[in-house]
Amino acid sequence: MTTQFARHLVSTKFSPPRIGIRHVVRTGLLDQLKQMQQSRLALVTGAAGYGKTTLLAQWRQACLKSGAEVAWLSLTADDKSYDAFCSALLAAIGRLGIKIELDMLLEDTSTMAMDAIVATVVDGANQIGKELYLILDDYHHVEAPPAHKLMQKLIDHGPGNLHIVIASRVMPLLSLSRLRMMNQLIEVESATLPFDLAETRSFIEENLGAGRLNADELSLIQEVTSGWPSCLQLIVIMLKNRPDSRSVLHDLVWRSSDLQSYLSEEVMAHLPTELTGFAETLSIFRRFNPSLAEYVTGDKRTGELIKRMEDENLLISRVDSDDRLGWYRFHRLFAEFLATRLERRGAEPVRDLHRRASRWFAEHGFLAEAVRHATLGEDIDFATAVIERAAPATWSLDHLSPTLHLLGRLPEEVLFKHKRLLFLACLTVALTARPTRAMSWLARLEASDVESHPEIVRSLPLIRAAIAIQQDDTSSIVDLLEPIRDVPMENPFLHYMLLAELTSGYSAAGRYDDARRLLETYPIPAVDRNNDMAQVTEASYVLTLMIAGEVREAERLGTPLLERSIRIDGHRSISGNLCAGALADAYYELDRIDDARETIANRFGLLRASVPDVIVRTNLCRARLDLLQKGPDAALAFLQSQTAQLRSLGQARAVANLLGEQVKVLLQKGSRTRAEEISATLNEYAAAHRKENGLLAGLPAVASLARARLLWTEDPERASLALETVREYALAFRRNRLLAQVDLLSAAILDELKRPTEAMERLVAAVKTGHRLGLVRTFVDEGALAAKPLTRAVRDGVLEGDALHYAEELLEKLTGAGVAEAGSAARRVNVAKTQAVLTKREIEILALVAQAMSSKRIALALNITLETVKWNLRNIFAKLGVSSRYDAMVWARNNGLIE
Repeated sequence: MTTQFARHLVSTKFSPPRIGIRHVVRTGLLDQLKQMQQSRLALVTGAAGYGKTTLLAQWRQACLKSGAEVAWLSLTADDKSYDAFCSALLAAIGRLGIKIELDMLLEDTSTMAMDAIVATVVDGANQIGKELYLILDDYHHVEAPPAHKLMQKLIDHGPGNLHIVIASRVMPLLSLSRLRMMNQLIEVESATLPFDLAETRSFIEENLGAGRLNADELSLIQEVTSGWPSCLQLIVIMLKNRPDSRSVLHDLVWRSSDLQSYLSEEVMAHLPTELTGFAETLSIFRRFNPSLAEYVTGDKRTGELIKRMEDENLLISRVDSDDRLGWYRFHRLFAEFLATRLERRGAEPVRDLHRRASRWFAEHGFLAEAVRHATLGEDIDFATAVIERAAPATWSLDHLSPTLHLLGRLPEEVLFKHKRLLFLACLTVALTARPTRAMSWLARLEASDVESHPEIVRSLPLIRAAIAIQQDDTSSIVDLLEPIRDVPMENPFLHYMLLAELTSGYSAAGRYDDARRLLETYPIPAVDRNNDMAQVTEASYVLTLMIAGEVREAERLGTPLLERSIRIDGHRSISGNLCAGALADAYYELDRIDDARETIANRFGLLRASVPDVIVRTNLCRARLDLLQKGPDAALAFLQSQTAQLRSLGQARAVANLLGEQVKVLLQKGSRTRAEEISATLNEYAAAHRKENGLLAGLPAVASLARARLLWTEDPERASLALETVREYALAFRRNRLLAQVDLLSAAILDELKRPTEAMERLVAAVKTGHRLGLVRTFVDEGALAAKPLTRAVRDGVLEGDALHYAEELLEKLTGAGVAEAGSAARRVNVAKTQAVLTKREIEILALVAQAMSSKRIALALNITLETVKWNLRNIFAKLGVSSRYDAMVWARNNGLIE
């Protein structure tokens, strides 16, 4: 540089921030920026604290490693004028090796002066035989129109080796359409900047250490912060200073004075008063649009103000919606921050805002929001009127939460005066695991004169069936609903509710073919795929597949359904919870341990407040995950705590299953006396439910299985008889997964009884069933009891073809788990063989797994579908004999497949 102005600039403007060793490499975004070599401009826009600067600092390092020249410029409020910006810009360009002597043009905003600057830069860049990257950080500080004009000319006329990268909180005032058309623009938008769960985990573990937070806590942090990097940094700092505060993570985040200060100073300080006041008002909404905002605020400029908030990336995002109203929402923590500021106006003005909002929502047919805001505005009469006059076709599961909120404030004597409201109240509490209250209110409803309300009369069986589901009363479900199965229902909510309930009743009774035919007869049309109760129907069928033991099919249908449910209705939607309960069990059975843990993480309602079948599956899955990852003591502590809680809730089936699991874990620990005590309690449950049908009929089978485990060494004959009781139940109700487990255990015990022919018959049956269903953990969790008969079957050549290959894969997993009895009969995976077996694509995916990339990021990086990534990962796990991404990564590193 030979210009005089360069001496007057602070050198730190040209130095990027230092990247510490404990950071997350944004691999997916960096891959997107790699396309810069063919582009003139990269634009990174997003709100404060979303990691734009860190991303560009990482990108700078990558460019330098490739041999390119890179100049960095950090802009500030001092650079808003043209001459200040131009001085800083030309000084930065000079650091690329381009000689500039244009002091006299710094204050000249004429077109001729700008053309002279651009010409000098172009000539200088053309003389350098390298790729040149100019990174401008915090471009939102630039205000002077001539500055934007100069940048436009530089972008439009710059040489092919000069690439400009801009980071800004707002969309810069540049013309970009031509660049988009020519594919000369790379855009990294606000929606792609937040960390995904894998990146959040990586960041926290880098800073706190691996294993410091469990999956539930990590999921909660991700949910609260939505992957906001600056907020995650605050959490790390707070947890370092106050490690005992993990139990109140949500409050810890929100009550942080650092977060409050950050939002005040970095997000709100530069905004005009009218915009901050407008944002505070909108904080009462979970979502908003210009029409709603204008109605509530009375401001005719709402569209303009919302557009400005969006342009400012004011922690606001668009919401996917089927209507054309253009919905938005604030980041959860920002909305809470704004709501706290709103409270300064006083209680009555805030209540008035809610009342006005409730009128708009009611007029536009949004029942759930209308009731919610009327209740928050303490306008109970209006909330009641909204519910009573709502058209049946508008009902959805979204109504349950505001209805429950209203019912909590409504005296029962008022409720009982409104038949329609009472009916909806019965429906709500029946669907939200409150069967006792539902029965009480239903009795009052049936005692009243409801004959004048035919829709209520037609729907009473659905309420009774919902109560029966909570009580595991299989026979009643089918008896109530089969007579009205083919009766046309105009209300889609009630139609899909009937299908979901009857599907559950059929599967509980082992009538899987009837469940399948029901949904084939009444398929869900494409137009209703996003209907929340239709999704519950689909989730009920996924649960049916798991009850039948069809694990692979349940995973195939359940994975996209869960993704869709979360995207449309949120993490804690009823359909999402039902599907998550089934999928976690499926993932665990398929030995996809990480997926199982993440699926149920931070879903505490699944453990106690869902339908009984989901409660059973989720609790058993969680206990088995704890056993694998934390050991028997942690598993027992969880089982004992949950057993006590579920016993108090009257969940007999869940209690019995958890007691049976305790027996298994206690025997592994050698605590036989305690196992015998629990087995005695299980026998009492079995006696009380000896004549039950459906799912409750499984309680004697649970007790018999526990008894067989206890009798194994002392009295194998009686143990074998106990297993036959379990087998009879499995055959009668077509519980195929349990049947495979019983056949496997029977093979082992028959072998001990010197009945080899019978033993091998049972073993072959177990293997064939397991192979057909895709079972893994059913075999592997039995350890040596499974390894011994499997080894014998492989050694003696009893199995062949796919069954043999399946048995060998199981033995590999058992060997990896430390089961020495598997012996030499099992195939051993060695490095050379695995390198030959893994495809190039699989090794590519493993390398990206090692960089903490999520499956979605891997799909983006490799330009393949998400399902292709998951399919390859499953193949990798099977080939390496591991059960998690982490184990696969460690194995591949140890054996030199990846760095």
